[in-house]
Parts: sequence; structure tokens; C-alpha cells
Amino acid sequence: MKKTTLQVAALQQQSFPEKEKSLALTAELIAQAAAQGAELIVLQELHATLYFCQTEDVDVFNLAEPIPGPTTEFLSECARKHNVVIVGSLFEKRAPGLYHNTAVVLEKDGSLVGKYRKMHIPDDPGFYEKFYFTPGDADAEAGFKPIQTSVGKLGVLVCWDQWYPEAARLMALAGADMLIYPTAIGWDVRDDQAEHKRQLDAWITIQRAHAVANGLPVIVANRVGQEPDPSQQSPGSLFWGNSFIAGQQGEILRQADDSSVQIIAAELDLQRTDDVRRIWPYLRDRRVDAYQNLTRRYID
Repeated sequence: MKKTTLQVAALQQQSFPEKEKSLALTAELIAQAAAQGAELIVLQELHATLYFCQTEDVDVFNLAEPIPGPTTEFLSECARKHNVVIVGSLFEKRAPGLYHNTAVVLEKDGSLVGKYRKMHIPDDPGFYEKFYFTPGDADAEAGFKPIQTSVGKLGVLVCWDQWYPEAARLMALAGADMLIYPTAIGWDVRDDQAEHKRQLDAWITIQRAHAVANGLPVIVANRVGQEPDPSQQSPGSLFWGNSFIAGQQGEILRQADDSSVQIIAAELDLQRTDDVRRIWPYLRDRRVDAYQNLTRRYID
């Protein structure tokens, strides 16, 4: 009988200026999660470095690396050593002057089985990503395409993608067994507590809604901790943690706090996708003949 349950873990960690120190903590957390029974381990966005997009600095491009490269080799060894599937994230140098924010998937044997280049690129105070990252290619071989692994078809998206229902839907329509969001999001410490709460609630709600609308589990790994603004023009970013795992109806299975390095783990019942979609047949009732305007920027 085909196995229908899956032990998953999301790692919530702080990062450091030294890549080696960040990856050492990542390796320690991977080992702990694997020892606890995780078969799939999800890491946060750009986990090997500080979140460098608080400023625009051409010297930062020196952090980028090819795929395969040092970080994928490091994650490959972790996957092979612990017999787990790993979703990692790195600053990719695709070619001179062409860089991406890329998630990578390593199989249990250490092989690199897929990558996803972030499609939606933000440009906000403290999140100047358009300076660094080119959007991923939107074609049949890339774009919103799940990655096949031994634990299922992974609908891997990255951070700003999590605000777009179109991205989640396309992954679901392509057969994803779950949605996965490596993330780096935090508060501007100058905002008041009420605004902090509104932002956090919106972030959790939109991703739980993707679970509901598609009948799929959602795994979210966010970074945590205060990271200074290298330009010293702002107080920096306070990453809000709250990594979580949700089931097919948006129910929270596990959630981290807003300040700790943590491993959150849960058992996913993949059979529930079929069960839930029989009761809530959103895919059946979609009016695919009436959605042409979704490809327009705005309906004037």
C-alpha cells in the first residue's frame, strides 16, 4: 500500500554575517530534525547569509554562487548523511550580471533534483530585491512547476510569491502535493504594535487561504532575529519568525514563536487532499472559460 503520511519539518533560524556560521547552525538543525523523524526538511529564504536586500550595494553580488556550487554541495551532503529531502535557498549567479533568488531541492541520495527561481520580486523599504534578483523564467520548464521527489511533488515558491493566489493555484493545477514557502519577512521596528499585528495576521491568513483554496498542506519557514541595516539609515529589520505548517483546510498543525531558533515538525496526511477536495471541489467548479482577464495588468 502506498504510504500516505509524511513527516515534515521547517527550520526557523537566525543568520550571521559569516556564511560558514550560518550553515553550521543549519547543519545542526537538519541533524536534529532528521533525528526526530523528519523525511522532508524546509529551510528559510537565503539561510546562508544575512538578509542583504536592506540596501543596494554592488559588492553584495560577490555572495552569489552557481548551481551546483558550494551551498548545494553542502546541502547535498546533509541530505545524503541524514537520508532526507531538503528544500534550501540561495543567491544564484546564473551568468555574469544575471542573478536569482533560488530555491533548490536535494533528494535523499544528495542529488540535486530541481530548482525554483523566485517569480515575484519585491521592492520596498528594507526589501530592495529588484536590485539583486531577476525574476524566474515563466515557461513550461520553469515557472510554477512542482518538483518531483521521493516524498511527493513539491510546489516550491519563495517569500513574496506567498501573497499571490495565482502562484499557489498554478502549482496545484500542476499536481503539487504541498506548497512550500522559504521566507524572509519581518517588521519595521518603527511601526507600532498594532501595525505589527496586522501585518503578521495578514501573512498567516493569506497562506492558510492557499491551503484552503487548493486543498493542500502548506509549509512555511521564516527567519528570526534582528538584522542591522548596513547603511545605518534605518534601525534594520526584525524578522518575525512564526514559521508554520498548515493542513489542507488551513488548520495550523504547528507554529513557531517570533523570537526563537526552532524546529517545527508535523505529520502530513497526504490522503486528506483527495478527501477534502471531494467535499470542497473548487477545482471542479472553476469557470476556466471566464478568467481570461486574469492575464491583464488591470481591467480599465
